[in-house]
Amino acid sequence: MKPVILVVDDEEDIRLSLKGILEDEGRRVVAASHGEEALQMLHKEEPDIVFLDIWLPGKDGLQVLDAVRRDYQELPVIMISGHGNIETAVETIKKGAFDFIEKPLSLEKVVVTTNKALEFRKLQIENRDLRSRVKVDFIQELTGETEAVRYLKNQIEIVAPTEAWVLITGDNGTGKEIVARSLHKKSRRAKKAMIAINCAAIPEELIESELFGHEKGSFTGADKPHEGKFELAHKGTLFLDEIGDMSLKTQAKILRILQEQTFEKVGGKTSIKVDVRVIAASNKDLFQEIREGRFREDLYYRLNVFPLHVPSLEERAEDIPVLLDQMIYSFCQEHGYHPLSFSREAVQILKQHPWPGNVRELKNFVERMLIIHAGQEVQASQLPPEFKQSRPSGKISNPDLDENAIDGVDFKSARAEFERLFLSKKIQDYQGNVSRLAEAIGLERSYLHRKLKALDIEY
Repeated sequence: MKPVILVVDDEEDIRLSLKGILEDEGRRVVAASHGEEALQMLHKEEPDIVFLDIWLPGKDGLQVLDAVRRDYQELPVIMISGHGNIETAVETIKKGAFDFIEKPLSLEKVVVTTNKALEFRKLQIENRDLRSRVKVDFIQELTGETEAVRYLKNQIEIVAPTEAWVLITGDNGTGKEIVARSLHKKSRRAKKAMIAINCAAIPEELIESELFGHEKGSFTGADKPHEGKFELAHKGTLFLDEIGDMSLKTQAKILRILQEQTFEKVGGKTSIKVDVRVIAASNKDLFQEIREGRFREDLYYRLNVFPLHVPSLEERAEDIPVLLDQMIYSFCQEHGYHPLSFSREAVQILKQHPWPGNVRELKNFVERMLIIHAGQEVQASQLPPEFKQSRPSGKISNPDLDENAIDGVDFKSARAEFERLFLSKKIQDYQGNVSRLAEAIGLERSYLHRKLKALDIEY
């Protein structure tokens, strides 16, 4: 079936000209001379592309574009105008136009833009059909094909069907909860609930009530009985997120419950027996917490039956392109944004960025770019200011570099060595002041601290 193209222009010569060009390319063309007629044709003909003049009698092109974006969100609209300027073009793109062409129309430009719009339309239809068959939310999936992610996926497949308790470690924003949900989904308990609690988000005076529940009248404000997370997770999975933020007092009570699988509610006297599989997670170095007396060693070994580590985004930078694609797709489906893409140079800069906030930071970045640049290809120069430090600055001049010494050295090793040399010198320059150094080189203090520790740099 031939693609259908709607041409909307009040000038008959333009309508006939576009009709001739597009029909020569094997398209079927229908036309309208004003905005109201165009909206009627949209409903009647269901075109694959619209060529839309900005200056129309009655409803102008921008008003028609607004109506198309509201009622036909996936339809590519190519704006045309004999009074084109940069401001007008930018406004139409911001409103969701696929492209903008100035009059007098160029035959080559019309053909090329039409082909691009049809290809875009084809991809949209394929994606829509795929969504109707398989509904996958990237937020619930561990995405990536780097060695570190493949290893983590393999470990999940091994441990998920067992009853073993799991301790997940990794920086904030890496996706520890995604790993926990994947473990539950692939477990024998998948038909039961997975109950999650963020131990860092609950005040100390309330965490026992949240975990174990309470009886009516057990404390001020307890006007009715309350089921705790352990009780709600019976026969299912309990996910204790940020376990390292629990007080020692609460840790002791958790340890007893984990050992005996029984507990009493706050203010209660009856023992309640539960059957839960526990998955815990922490962004802290629990060994360091144990050494400093903030975490119980016996609780650590009780939880750490099967350890899983979620790599930082910097460690899996090669996964960034596929993460970008999935995030763009998900946001566009959820919010109706027009998809965007990133130039090759922009992607390279994103891969070199440290991403201290990890996948969560990347997700926020993608949504910000969609708000600003929906429907465009984002160039390196359009990336936010914080990415300037990630841009290549040319060849590094080092008179002491022996070029023969780099033979046989892989890129990752070379980069790590440069980082070690760079940070070793910088931390000396700033006399061990991590905060000042972090500010000077544009890194988050916590990220710099972890990097110094990973590279075994004393300060």
